[in-house]
Amino acid sequence: DEQIERERESQRLSGGCCALAAVYLMGKFYVANAGDSRAIIIRNGEIIPMSREFTPETERQRLQFLAFLRPELLGKEFTHLEFPRRIQPKELGKKMLYRDQNMNGWAYKKIEEDDLKFPLIYGEGKKARVMATIGVTRGLGDHDLKVFSSNIHIKPFLSCFPEVRVYDLTQYEHCPDDVLVLGTDGLWDVTNDTEVAGVVMEVLTSYEPNDPCRYTMVAQELVVRSRGVLKERGWRLANDKLGSGDDISVFVIPLGGPGNYT
Repeated sequence: DEQIERERESQRLSGGCCALAAVYLMGKFYVANAGDSRAIIIRNGEIIPMSREFTPETERQRLQFLAFLRPELLGKEFTHLEFPRRIQPKELGKKMLYRDQNMNGWAYKKIEEDDLKFPLIYGEGKKARVMATIGVTRGLGDHDLKVFSSNIHIKPFLSCFPEVRVYDLTQYEHCPDDVLVLGTDGLWDVTNDTEVAGVVMEVLTSYEPNDPCRYTMVAQELVVRSRGVLKERGWRLANDKLGSGDDISVFVIPLGGPGNYT
């Protein structure tokens, strides 16, 4: 992240990205995630999560705590408190549910002038944004990202530090159908863990266990199904819902060893 900051002028690069990495070292898989990509292991039909997404919703308390400690980062335009909805000026003096950096549940407070500011975290699900700007809270880059039409920097709220989970390969006897799946949010926005596992098993069983192409074909099938088919009303999935509008990158890595390919 620091290297990207140093080189952003010489390389004329702006923007940022999420990062999901898997490292195999001395019999263990280390999966590091910074962003909203996801990794799962499918072992004997069982789904084992190897990461979690970092979004304004999942990191609400960290973001609010930073804003509480350093209110100058909010530029006098935002409040670190969260409310169920935007507060209207006519509601001054009334009571409304809220929560701060210390709260999991909600409590009531009397609405004050400062509460009329735009919330630090606004929206729900995929529409949740930090300062109405970005929907992921960990990743690399975005050093120059600012709130629209302002001089308020968002980078202080974004973290480049990944969460790392470890999987010990030596603890289990893995078969050729046991895999690690890495995917960007374009996959997971429209396909859940169970559906991904279903595609994995469906495609793998249609190939010989020693065919090295079988894992590439699984990844390709996951991408194709998540993108959908182009119809009059746009890209559609098999259930006629909208296909993924984001980039879809997928890796499928076998855990059962290289096999005896012929």
